[in-house]
Amino acid sequence: MTNPPLDLDLELVRDALSTSTLSHGLKIIGDHRTAEVVLGAFMGKRRFDDWLASVKIPRPTLAERIKSLVQMDVLRPRMYQERPERYAYHLTSKGMALYDSVLMIWDWELKYGEQQKALPGRLIHKGCGHAFHPELICSACGERASMHDLTFALEPNAKLPHDSGDAIRTPRLRAASESQFALGLRVDRWSLLIISAVVLGCQYFDQLSYVLRIGPGVLSKRLASMTESNLLTCETDGDDARRKRYRLTAASRGLFGYIVCLATWAGTHHFREPSSIRPTHKSCGQPFIPKVACSHCHQPLKPWEVAFEAPQGGAA
Repeated sequence: MTNPPLDLDLELVRDALSTSTLSHGLKIIGDHRTAEVVLGAFMGKRRFDDWLASVKIPRPTLAERIKSLVQMDVLRPRMYQERPERYAYHLTSKGMALYDSVLMIWDWELKYGEQQKALPGRLIHKGCGHAFHPELICSACGERASMHDLTFALEPNAKLPHDSGDAIRTPRLRAASESQFALGLRVDRWSLLIISAVVLGCQYFDQLSYVLRIGPGVLSKRLASMTESNLLTCETDGDDARRKRYRLTAASRGLFGYIVCLATWAGTHHFREPSSIRPTHKSCGQPFIPKVACSHCHQPLKPWEVAFEAPQGGAA
């Protein structure tokens, strides 16, 4: 990251983050247990007992997460003819649209995660027949893109409500064993919002506390945890030794693909509203709409075009 801009408008950043499709999308689908259910659905799980046997989620919590995904039209139940009291859960078209986000989770996990054995060993693109890693591309020009290839315009969306200060001031910190997102992703909604705030130029404690409306005590613990997990670095400011500056690491920069894909899904498929954080691809000058492509043939990926090898000791 470069130094934060001198004219950083903290009020604008605060309003944009609060009304962003990312913030609101993470509320509905960003907790680690919901993400595990969605990832499991893409890996072929269909029955309640399939999830129960493979993820460490209490039965009542799993039932609640599946019910929530059904209500959001991400999953759709189908009754077994031979056992009418049982259901199989299938991804809807809205659920299928989460595939780019899921691929970004897989890619991050293989690079930085801690529970890789629970994930597919590798992915095969049926279209070209090669093993691949997912890469983020611009829908307009097809070029590979990272956060450094984008500029960001902030336009708070009045149709998406601001997060209430009370809800943001005291987010609950879970124990390390409980705070893993998806299958091992060591971040949660607040970590992703902190990373997004740093991307937008907020690198100091007081800036982060203000734009995210997080109380100092909670933010201090959160930043210490992220620094310990190598999601942030903390260094003394060169101009004022009393201040600390937080910067992104390779691991947190690697989360950008997931962040932008989830924000796009939430705005397009759930809220049907543009996000207040609007990226533009520098290379082509077009609004950046992310797609995830095969690293070998560079074609956008669809769930039915991808095969995967089972994790070590598991079955596909």
